[in-house]
Amino acid sequence: MSKIRYALLFLALALAAPAAVRPATAQMAAEQAAETWPEADPEDVESIDAILAALYDVISGPAGETRDWDRFRSLHIPQARLIPTGRNAQGRFGHRVMSIQDFVDTSGPVMEERGFFESEVARTTERFGSIAHAFSTYESRWTLEDPEPFQRGINSIQLMHDGARWYVMNIFWAAERPDLPIPERYLDGDR
Repeated sequence: MSKIRYALLFLALALAAPAAVRPATAQMAAEQAAETWPEADPEDVESIDAILAALYDVISGPAGETRDWDRFRSLHIPQARLIPTGRNAQGRFGHRVMSIQDFVDTSGPVMEERGFFESEVARTTERFGSIAHAFSTYESRWTLEDPEPFQRGINSIQLMHDGARWYVMNIFWAAERPDLPIPERYLDGDR
């Protein structure tokens, strides 16, 4: 083999090595996070109904009440993402990708200071084997006494069953707007 071929082979191996290492590194990081991740209450994760009820329950509460963020974490895989979407003041659409900790750090103080109650009003669920997708229509209120929600929308929640329990993989959501009303089929879901 010529020197050029050896050099190209060496270069190809050198370039491929980081790609081969990345999944192992990502896997190790996931395993380390899982080792320190809080255990879920088995009743919270025994069914799709249970995990979604726990999800809405744990973020809801009056002003001044600290949320149980370990319970919130326990419902998700450590690598879960929370992704709000919407339109900014200039009319451009966008999204924000948050880790569980990002959500706790940014949304937690607002929920705890002001009060926040979110409830599921309808759901459409699709399931195939160990994976499920729930289009969960929600209403948000600042207090339980508020006669009308200040916001409605749809949480697109991806779930996985590992043979023992359900996990939230990701939550991707959009709020209702005047130009984006919630379709009737998502207000009369199979919940």
